[in-house]
Amino acid sequence: MLEILQNFESTVGEAARLRPVVLAGTGAAAVGVGLFVWLGGLGLRKLLVAIAGAITGGILGFVLIGSGVVPMAASAVAAAVIARVFERVFITVLAAALAAAIGFAVLAGPYIESPQAVSAADRDGASARTTTDEGAAGMEEIKAYAVDIGGRIKRAAWLMPPQKQAIIALLAVISLVGGFVFWRPTAALCFSVLGAILIFAGMILLLLYKGAAPVSRISSQPLIYAGIFAAMALFGTVEQLLLCRGAKKQAARPKKADGQKEESQERHRSWRTG
Repeated sequence: MLEILQNFESTVGEAARLRPVVLAGTGAAAVGVGLFVWLGGLGLRKLLVAIAGAITGGILGFVLIGSGVVPMAASAVAAAVIARVFERVFITVLAAALAAAIGFAVLAGPYIESPQAVSAADRDGASARTTTDEGAAGMEEIKAYAVDIGGRIKRAAWLMPPQKQAIIALLAVISLVGGFVFWRPTAALCFSVLGAILIFAGMILLLLYKGAAPVSRISSQPLIYAGIFAAMALFGTVEQLLLCRGAKKQAARPKKADGQKEESQERHRSWRTG
């Protein structure tokens, strides 16, 4: 997986010269949304579930439907509405999907073909165009690369041995069971992991915009960055569970007060009737 990301790093690095605002804007947005999801998942889950649903729907629309703006936007809006209506089910399914995706990223490395980098002739041809054409060419290059990566990931899923496929399925099942039995810890962990992923992705894009090579640095020390990611996920989970206790208790108090009010009204009516 890291080899694919390194190739993507070189491809995006070339495209960054064509349209740097895209990298900077997308990276900053990913970091900002990631911070809210990472630290405020349970407290602001109604809003964040809609955002997570839109992001998930956009990704699924890109992978399953195509790279057009209209299909991605339509799938994002539809997923946001569904996620808002079926909040708990969506969070549980999202947690299972994240667990399966992380397991796949760890186990599928040997079965994913490394894509070829963009040729020098294509880069020279792109650099000879006008500014507008260069920006469009850079975006088309990134889209084509992403579509190619999606196809390689699908092939890797078929090439994986049944034992590893069973491990990925087991991770998803454990997350589903945990979501139905221990919903709050599972939801907090889900938001924390998703937020950490968005922060990492946003920081990578921002560093690419600055001309750095963050993926190469991560691949040189994978255990260190994996530990950082795990620590972020754990901190976000604990922080959400602790801070959302007060909100849960406050939400329960008005219900109790309403129940006492209704009971007193019933007593008052029965006294007047008698």
